Amino acid sequence: MSSASPTRPARQQLWTVQEVLQWTFERFERAGFGEARADAQHLVAQALGCTRMQIFLRYDALVDDDQRTTLRELIRRRLAREPVAYIAGKRGFHGLGLELAVDRRVLIPRPETEHLVDWLLELLPPPPPPYPLHVLDVGTGSGAIALAVKHARRDVDVTAVDVSPDALAVARENAARLGLQVEFVRGDLLRGVAVPAGGFAAIAANLPYIASPEIAELQPEVRDYEPRLALDGGRDGLDLVRRLIDQCAAPGVLTGEGRLFLEIGLGQAEATRELLLARGYEAVEIRRDAAGIDRVVSGAAPLG
Repeated sequence: MSSASPTRPARQQLWTVQEVLQWTFERFERAGFGEARADAQHLVAQALGCTRMQIFLRYDALVDDDQRTTLRELIRRRLAREPVAYIAGKRGFHGLGLELAVDRRVLIPRPETEHLVDWLLELLPPPPPPYPLHVLDVGTGSGAIALAVKHARRDVDVTAVDVSPDALAVARENAARLGLQVEFVRGDLLRGVAVPAGGFAAIAANLPYIASPEIAELQPEVRDYEPRLALDGGRDGLDLVRRLIDQCAAPGVLTGEGRLFLEIGLGQAEATRELLLARGYEAVEIRRDAAGIDRVVSGAAPLG
C-alpha cells in the first residue's frame, strides 16, 4: 500500500478501513483474481481481527500501523497465489456452520462436497434409527464430510479413514475443537477399517480425481499449495474410485440398503456410473452441483 493509490490523495497518510479495502480489491483485481472482492474482504477482516460483516461497520475507522503491516504480509502471500483459506487457517463448510482448520496438509473443503453430505443425510433413516447406523468417510482430509455428518446426526457412529497421517492430525484437531466424536483410522481406502456387524449404512468419498497429466495445468492456488496426494487420481482420475467401488461391493461392507456416495470431477459421471453398474450396484443415480455439473454418483449395495 502506498500513497500513490488512485483511491487516496497523496497528501494524506492515514487510511480508513473503506480505503484499505478498496485498495486491496483493486490490487487483486489487477492480478486477475476471480474472487478479488471476497479475497480482499477476508484478508482485511483478518488484519483487523474482525469478521467480514464487521468491516462494513468500521468503514470510517482508521487503520493503525500494526494492522497495515499485518495486511501487507497477507496481501503478499495472496499475490504469491496462496489460497485465502490457508492464509486464514480455516474454511467454513456446509450450511450446518462448521468452521474447519485447514493448512497445506489437507485439501481445502469445497462447496461441491456439501451436495454429497446433503444427499447422504437425506437418505439415512431418520432418528432414532431402529438399529445402530454406521457411516464411513474415505479419504477424510480435514474431516469435512465425517464431521458434517456427525454434527447433523449425533446418533450415527462415524468413522473416517485417510492414508495421510498429516491429514488425520488435522481432522482429529477439528473433531476435538468441535466436540464431535469420530473414529479416525489410518489406512489405504478400506484397508485398516473394521467393518461393523451388518455393514455401513453409507460410505462417502471425495477421493483424488484429477487425471495425472492435468495437474500441471491447474491454477497455481491448487497446483502449488494443495497436497498432490489429495489431487492425483491417476491416468484418468478414477484409479482410486475404481478400487473403492470394488472394495465396497464385497459382501457385508454395506448394509442391505446401504449406499456408496462418490464425488467426482467434470466429465467423470458417466464413467463412474458404468463402473458401479458393472460391479452390480443398484439404483445408481447422479446429482449435480450448484453450477449444474454432474458431481456426485451414488449406488446402493449390490444384491447378494
